[in-house]
Amino acid sequence: MLDRERTELIKKILAEIPSDLVLSSIEFEGPEIVIYVRNRKAITKYLDLVRNIARKVRKRVVLRVDKENRLPPEQAKMRILEIVPKDAGVDPNGIIFDETLGEVWIKAEKPGLIVGRGSYIRHYILAETGWRPVPRRASPLESKILNVVMSNLLRESRYRLDFLKYLGERIHRDVIFKNNYVRITALGGFMEVGRSAILVETRESKVLLDFGLNVGASSPDKMYPVVDLDQLKLSELDAVVITHSHLDHVGLVPLLYKYGYRGPVYVTKPTRELMVIMIKDLLDVSQREGKPLPYSEKDLMKTVLHTIPLEYGEVTDVAPDIKVTMYNAGHILGSAIVHLHVGMGLHNIVYTGDFKYSNTRLLDKANTEFPRVETLIMESTYGAMRQQSRADAERELINIIKRTVEKGGVTLIPVFAVGRGQEIMLVLKEAMDKGLIPKINVYIEGLVNEVTAIHTEYPEYLSKSIKDMIYRGENPFVYEYFNIIEGSMAKPDILEDRPSIIIATSGMLTGGPAVEYLRLMASDPRNSLVFVGYQAEGTLGRRIKDGLRELHVVVDNKVEVIKINLEVYSIEGFSGHSDQNELIKYTTHINPKPRNIILTHGEPVATYTLARLLSRLLRNPRFGYNGISIYTPQILDSINLTYRR
Repeated sequence: MLDRERTELIKKILAEIPSDLVLSSIEFEGPEIVIYVRNRKAITKYLDLVRNIARKVRKRVVLRVDKENRLPPEQAKMRILEIVPKDAGVDPNGIIFDETLGEVWIKAEKPGLIVGRGSYIRHYILAETGWRPVPRRASPLESKILNVVMSNLLRESRYRLDFLKYLGERIHRDVIFKNNYVRITALGGFMEVGRSAILVETRESKVLLDFGLNVGASSPDKMYPVVDLDQLKLSELDAVVITHSHLDHVGLVPLLYKYGYRGPVYVTKPTRELMVIMIKDLLDVSQREGKPLPYSEKDLMKTVLHTIPLEYGEVTDVAPDIKVTMYNAGHILGSAIVHLHVGMGLHNIVYTGDFKYSNTRLLDKANTEFPRVETLIMESTYGAMRQQSRADAERELINIIKRTVEKGGVTLIPVFAVGRGQEIMLVLKEAMDKGLIPKINVYIEGLVNEVTAIHTEYPEYLSKSIKDMIYRGENPFVYEYFNIIEGSMAKPDILEDRPSIIIATSGMLTGGPAVEYLRLMASDPRNSLVFVGYQAEGTLGRRIKDGLRELHVVVDNKVEVIKINLEVYSIEGFSGHSDQNELIKYTTHINPKPRNIILTHGEPVATYTLARLLSRLLRNPRFGYNGISIYTPQILDSINLTYRR
């Protein structure tokens, strides 16, 4: 930002700050402008101050009290316990102070009571103690990974502040080029499912949308996005924006930090925590199977230090000419549709990532309302397929389990730890409560349970019905027939409990406990294997689904051939992806209507089928389109999106 422009911005802020707050300084910390004041007692008089300033300058604004005017932590803790209503259920041991950033994390059973109506209690805590409260939910399912993440952020708080100040200077730098362009380049995930990565460029900045890996690929050239191109220089990369925590969208981000990237990664809070769980598990499995990844857990922790969590609907500057807003994608917890506003109205991109355009037990359907849209980049995973309804899928699963129970068998359900595992848990609980299936033990692998704990930490991201249940103190994920399997290895003794159900990762049988349980169960025809998610090309799950009936496994350095005699089922209706009908419906409901639709994240048949349907359908005037261009790029294709009025 030019000195003159920065001065004008600061002048606008200064004009709004009452003198009795006694301004200490104005700092640019990442995408936020932080106002430090000395007189904390005056804060309660100006509840709308931050909101009003943010509206006028169109930036994210935060109010903090400078260090010299905060209460010592022990005094502040006692005052917080006096201020917060008793029925909030504050855990005194869960009050943690970040002295560098001037924040206090407060863990409570009802964190909404720490905020209060109109944010009054939060402001009052800030005024009385000088510490900015950050509420956290106390969950009956504790996440070990979340504790590691929060401890790491606290320990490296000084580094975080230095990073945020550096980032603030970079985001608010001068806009040199007034005649801009917008170009996207497909780095991965086009004409395929896996390794999603899109580079968005203007003359001012470069932003990477997702950076995943294809865990089912047999060679690096198919596993990783294309990175050896001139325009992808890490020193010039302004931001990485991640839509959700599945490995095909986030699995290679730590590699950026291994090779020197020190910029931000924008995510929702659930995605940050789930990303750590998923990648840490991937590192463990890869090491165990002798297939090490090109980065380490140290690189993952560097990634966490550079994350900037965003809320849905929160407009955030990520570069001098790009603003990002995230919206609910309905795919998994914290999944986001990303809206990019480039320049002063130059171009607007909506990137769906993976999304679900119908309500599920776990999540509300994807958002369709945006301020402006010129280009829609949309997944096409099921562009050639119509899924069965959720109700039919649930009935089919229940019937399979009933038949397996009658045979005295074990039902193995491989799941994606995030989303599908929790959805199946909800279905099974209700089926048992209603007597649709017998009350039998459900064994849930530890990784799935760790992810479930994150769901209970962030109920505001869940469907209204589940959110309301958790707010009432009823946790549907805590059930007497749910048994947690500790550790990451299969437990053979579990198979002696017949009949029973096992929920384990990985969902495509690319590794993990589900593969080990399959090896132990495969030869017994009383057992069942039930796929409830997409099986990508090249994975063991896809091969079994397509008819493979022999497993070749190495035991004690010898290859064993195991016959797959168990029953194999595939239920498509549980998918977290939109099917063909929902994809088409989304394009007819999105508002406003884009001029370009670019299809990604689909195998060629799915992508081309959907493109033909949309090309024919959206030319009908009743859908509100005034001309439409539909693109089906290959990897390394670039498209200039610049829209000239």
